[in-house]
Amino acid sequence: MNNDLFLLKKCANYLEVKYFLSNFATKYMPKMKKLLFFIVVMLFETTLWAQYRNPVIAGYHPDPSICRVGEDFYLVNSSFLYFPGVPIYHSKDLVNWELIGNVLDRESQLPLKGATSWLGIYAPTIRYHEGTYYMITTNVGNGGNFMVTSRDPKGPWSEPLWLEQQGIDPSLWFENGKCYMVSNPDNTIMLCEIDPKTGKQLTKSKPLWQGTGGRYPEGPHIYKKDGWYYLLISEGGTEMAHKLTIARSRSIEGPYEANPANPILTNCNMKGQTMQIQGTGHGDFVEAPDGSWWLVFLAYRNFGGAYHHLGRETYLAPVEWKAGEWPVVNNGEPIDTLMQAKTLPLIPMQAKQTYYDFKSPFGPEWVYIQNPIAQNYQKKDGRLVLIPHGTLTDNNRPTFIGRRQESDKVLVETEVDAATLGTGCEAGLTVYQINDGHYDLALAKDLSGKVAVIMKFQAKSLAKAVAGDVVTGKVKLRITSDGDMYRFEYATVDGAFTSLAEHNCQMVSTEVVGGFTGVMVGMYAEGGAGASFGYFRYEEK
Repeated sequence: MNNDLFLLKKCANYLEVKYFLSNFATKYMPKMKKLLFFIVVMLFETTLWAQYRNPVIAGYHPDPSICRVGEDFYLVNSSFLYFPGVPIYHSKDLVNWELIGNVLDRESQLPLKGATSWLGIYAPTIRYHEGTYYMITTNVGNGGNFMVTSRDPKGPWSEPLWLEQQGIDPSLWFENGKCYMVSNPDNTIMLCEIDPKTGKQLTKSKPLWQGTGGRYPEGPHIYKKDGWYYLLISEGGTEMAHKLTIARSRSIEGPYEANPANPILTNCNMKGQTMQIQGTGHGDFVEAPDGSWWLVFLAYRNFGGAYHHLGRETYLAPVEWKAGEWPVVNNGEPIDTLMQAKTLPLIPMQAKQTYYDFKSPFGPEWVYIQNPIAQNYQKKDGRLVLIPHGTLTDNNRPTFIGRRQESDKVLVETEVDAATLGTGCEAGLTVYQINDGHYDLALAKDLSGKVAVIMKFQAKSLAKAVAGDVVTGKVKLRITSDGDMYRFEYATVDGAFTSLAEHNCQMVSTEVVGGFTGVMVGMYAEGGAGASFGYFRYEEK
């Protein structure tokens, strides 16, 4: 029996556990006990495997779009000013996701000159048609709407095909040998036919729908089901009043009739007003292999009141979509962090890497601000050497490499060698929301040659710095957070950590400093010569 219980711990999903419990009951229990046992199993089936947690992709992962190929799901997100751009995820169950790459990984695909947290790559759409994956998106500030393609979702992806119809949040629909594009120029959802091989527009843009009257009708996606064309859009702006609305028509060109029950998704109502999750909207439907329908969408979690600093995240909700009827999301109930829905058989992903020693290539989770200057990021003898270029606040290709903060409770740590700093150099860790909204913990070398630990913050016009001890040799820098406060500490390699400062997470929230992104944590260097980093540690608590 001990061996059987050991096997239970190794069961990866619902089907494995159910099979194990059935055999366990047959092997060990008399008939009456077996009956009671199966009753327990049924209760187990309707509770534990009827739940999952939102968000399914935490941290700054806005504007999700999804497609299914066989039993595999692929999902992409906006990336704004970060390079490489458009992270792409893979899943078998819609709940557990693995980052497999970034669609835009070359400067020729992704020019980001002058991009800020308000500009760059807006909402992408991913679609699959006849062996080819298509990703269509907008580079705001550097070219407009474009499309790339690949035979493999891991890439490489093609060079951009630039598109004529503008607006933002473009999407594709393939049917009868034709490729249609929708986007939202002039606050109107517009349709045209394009050549998917060249990007050339083949028909005039035709207006379809302006939504239900909410501001910023955007994020259009077309689906066909039971003889109807359904047009899903988001309205209300990507803040508290965000929502999803839907219309349908017998013809792809319209006219489109609005769902009388719009909006089909929002937490900005009496039912949802007390939820931690707010700003629900901008979604994409997908049908699973078992015939069930699901919605991926963005939302954010408030911390410390009505503030969110982790950015807009990717959420999942079940959809009931009966033949010929309108889709109903989550049975009309608000979206919560714990969801009640029968999932697909769950297949957990491997644990994420938490310690980086710079001996291996950077994984797809690592990004730069704008297009990086390659020679400013060097690996020498198992250490990372950063050569400064400008400052984080200047926002001109600063020397920064980091990753998304994907949990409210984290520990971030690095080690900087004080002996490598040039005069005037500052190097360390940053909690970065936007160019004029970030916390920094670093070593700084003054004109006299002394190196001190400093902690500083920039929150719009509010700026402040705190100095710690003068240090020599290798120094550890650590930032922790519990979701309400960031705490900044430092230590010599063999010493205990000393607290230097603590500040509220609200100061780097979207509500305070703005932007369309979320907190990134990483390493930076500015001023003077370079600095040498020994490792990077990122752990979620």
